[in-house]
Amino acid sequence: MNRRRGDLIPMQDQQSGVALFVSLIFLLLLTIVGISGMKSAALQEKMAGNTRFKTISFQYAEAGLREGENIIAATNASGGLASCSACNGKSCEPPDFKGATAGKGNSVCGTWQESSDGNSLFQIQKLGTTSAAINMSPGESVTLYRVTSVATVSDATTALESIYAQK
Repeated sequence: MNRRRGDLIPMQDQQSGVALFVSLIFLLLLTIVGISGMKSAALQEKMAGNTRFKTISFQYAEAGLREGENIIAATNASGGLASCSACNGKSCEPPDFKGATAGKGNSVCGTWQESSDGNSLFQIQKLGTTSAAINMSPGESVTLYRVTSVATVSDATTALESIYAQK
C-alpha cells in the first residue's frame, strides 16, 4: 500500500513512546525505594551491633563491681582493707576511668585492679566510717567503701559505682 503525503496513518502505526517513559519512571521509583530500604537496614544493623557492645560492656563492668564488693565482704574491718586510708577532699572524688590501666602493687585500695576474667577494671576507695548508713540499724557504725568498675567493648565503655557498707 502506497501512501501519499497527507494520508492518515492508521492508529496502530502511531507510537509516541509513552509506555517506555512511564516504565522508566516506575523503574526509577523502585530503585529509590530499594536504595532507601538498604540504607535503613544497614543503619539498623549498626544500631543493633552497638547495643550488643553496650550490653556486653555493662555485664563486664557489673562483674568487676561484684568482684570488688566480694573482696570487701571477704575481709573484716581489721583485715586486708584496714591498711586503706580513708579518703578526704579531692581524693574522695570518683576515680577517672579514662585511660585506666591495672596498677601494680599489693593494695586493692586506690589503684585499678584487673578483674579475674580480665574483662574489666575495678577500684576500691575507703570513704570512712558512719553511724547513719541506709538500711543499717540506727547508731550502728559501719565503714563505707566505693567500688568503681569500668569495662570497654569495641567503642562502648561502661562505668559503674556502688557504695558498700561493712560492719
